Amino acid sequence: MARPPSADFSSAPYRDPSVPVDARVADLMARMTLEEKIGQITGVWVQLEDIKASGQDEPAFLRKLLANGTGSIGPTQTLAVDDDVGFRNRMQRFLVEETRLGIPAMFHDEGCHGLVKPGASSFPCPIGLACSWDPVLAERIFVVVAGQMRSRGAQHALTPVIDVARDARWGRFDETMGEDPYLNARLGEAMVRGLQGSADGSVDDNHVLATLKHYIGHGSPEGGLNRSPSISTPRTLREVDFVPFAHVIKTTHPATVMPSYNEVDGVPVHASRSLLVDVLRGELGFKGLIVSDYEAVRLLHEGHHVAGSLADAGALALRAGVQLELPQAVSYLGLGDALAKGQVTLEQIDASVAPILAWKFRLGLFERPYADAARAKAAVDAQSGGELALEAARKSIVLLENNGVLPLAAGSLRTIAVIGPNADVVRLGGYPGTPVRAVSLLEGIRARVGAGARVVHSPGCILDKSDTGNAYHGWKFEQPVIAADPENAQLIAEAKAAAAQADVVILAIGENEAISRESWSVDHLGDASTLELRGSQRLLAEEVLSAGKPVVVYLSNGRPLEVGFLKGRAAAIIEGWYMGEQTGTAAAEILFGDVSPSGKLTVSFPASAGQIPAHYSRKPYAGPFPYQFSGSKPLWVFGHGLSYTSFRYESPRLREAEIAPDGETVALVDVVNTGARGADEVVQMYVHQDVSSVTRAVRELKGFMRIHLEPGERRTVSFPVAAEALALWDINMRLTVEPGTYQIIVGPSSSEGQSVALRVRGS
Repeated sequence: MARPPSADFSSAPYRDPSVPVDARVADLMARMTLEEKIGQITGVWVQLEDIKASGQDEPAFLRKLLANGTGSIGPTQTLAVDDDVGFRNRMQRFLVEETRLGIPAMFHDEGCHGLVKPGASSFPCPIGLACSWDPVLAERIFVVVAGQMRSRGAQHALTPVIDVARDARWGRFDETMGEDPYLNARLGEAMVRGLQGSADGSVDDNHVLATLKHYIGHGSPEGGLNRSPSISTPRTLREVDFVPFAHVIKTTHPATVMPSYNEVDGVPVHASRSLLVDVLRGELGFKGLIVSDYEAVRLLHEGHHVAGSLADAGALALRAGVQLELPQAVSYLGLGDALAKGQVTLEQIDASVAPILAWKFRLGLFERPYADAARAKAAVDAQSGGELALEAARKSIVLLENNGVLPLAAGSLRTIAVIGPNADVVRLGGYPGTPVRAVSLLEGIRARVGAGARVVHSPGCILDKSDTGNAYHGWKFEQPVIAADPENAQLIAEAKAAAAQADVVILAIGENEAISRESWSVDHLGDASTLELRGSQRLLAEEVLSAGKPVVVYLSNGRPLEVGFLKGRAAAIIEGWYMGEQTGTAAAEILFGDVSPSGKLTVSFPASAGQIPAHYSRKPYAGPFPYQFSGSKPLWVFGHGLSYTSFRYESPRLREAEIAPDGETVALVDVVNTGARGADEVVQMYVHQDVSSVTRAVRELKGFMRIHLEPGERRTVSFPVAAEALALWDINMRLTVEPGTYQIIVGPSSSEGQSVALRVRGS
């Protein structure tokens, strides 16, 4: 049985908040046993259901589970506020009052696009939010996420995901911000600043520790299969994968980094001292805490087979630099024996314990260990994310195609048919919370038109027979069962009849949270071998199109889909991804022209899975010949997105047309709204080096700005152009700016724009 804190410790220096943190850490560590130290570098993950199933009462269960303390306690994702706060406080009270040294735990939660809890705000999933190209908006959102998370007793967020994602078959695509390292870096910086509330690495009582993940190469898994080996080469790691991590570490000092499950060039990242110490700490300058992904240390033995036992896996990961095993103690339980065998040193264990204790002191957990249920409920009641969620959805929805049918004129429509399996449900995406109120596309359209038009609805087809409409349940538990065409025949016939009587059809198709999600076991899959619409959705679309009425396709999905058959046939195509709790309101505002669409794609849409990779920043001689019997161009390119107005880009110019390798200039372009309505536009700047010592991409994003222009308004947009925008990793793997000519290209997407030449002098 754990012993209560000794009275002798009440006046110990580690108990005194006026003592500097380093001194408090040193004092506490000097008093700790080896078992207590190992407790601090391992996690605990327990649910109320686990305690009930054990047959023990809660105090007895906690005495066994937490006898030596713990570094971190995992999320309770399904508990309402009172139960959540109460359970966490009871675990914390045991640690504070009944363990020998009274060391509190940190709690961590998921917050990919909102806190994964009932009652929390739900924002667009990252791939959707990224399409806003708005770092200020991203920061504001993650301030809300941090506040709701901290109010429920968590201090550590396992987000953001800044993986550069280039294989749409991968089920975790919706957790990412797309295919470009520069954009991911700037949005990741904003998210960390929002979560931590600072750019200097400090965290106050209203914010949480941010976690950069997944380091490194996670977004390009072999075959698009989660956790598979990274296909990134050493050069690709430098040019692409490291870029967001390097930038965010430099600009916002995130508290923690989570290594990825995959291997890189034969070495699992959790076992790679080269990647974690030499590169992450040495080259990138990371000074924070390295925490394992869930069960990733165990997988060094059971998955990768680079360790002969669980204990060997723990020793290997600790030596590589992994400081905290999550979600619970498995491999690190053997560190005592590993120490006795000389596999690890006490200095290595201490080096992991110290930063965990330091964060507990900095967060004030020794002085303020408990959550306040009233504060947490107030955060729910305030619904501070409602208007912000609406703004985010408005800015993130992308208009892909439009033959002029949009915006809809509500007054001239008598009947609107809203059809499809995603019409009357809100798809929230992976790692979803459960917002108090969520608005479906159907609800949003009905609210917008009121009594002005008749709105008829037909589900069109059943996509997934296991689908309950509960995003969290679908993502976490459901095993999708795709309905076959014969099962959907009657629904498709009803949908066609509904379309025939309408003036316009809104066709809501795509995916759900069980079809596109993280694969973590053979019973929980989400990666795909095809990008085709699942089930009877293509048949549904063909039948609805055959009714001869204008069809606006509204996509809700977690990855780019193969929908080329709709181009030129649908009156309009909208990419809505998973837009959060205000999906329907925002979508209706865009459909009826209350808001002009302004989102731009952050991933290229391949015409089929066979085109992968399809990212815009290809090498000059990549795909010199098209596929036989099919083209090689994507359906829509990175940066693409239409508006209800038109913009004219005038010729870009440079403040200085020639600079030294360490010099700087400014690219300027005038953008004019030549249409009849005010709207936002995302101005994009790309760089291309005419001749280089090693091949580099035909275009690389190096600047962007979201602006608003009223009709006839002109604005000069400027972008700095310096070494960071021009440099490449040369033949000797040195980051350098080579003399020569560079094209600075400014335009509305990665395939459009005008260029101006910049000359870099020789040194």
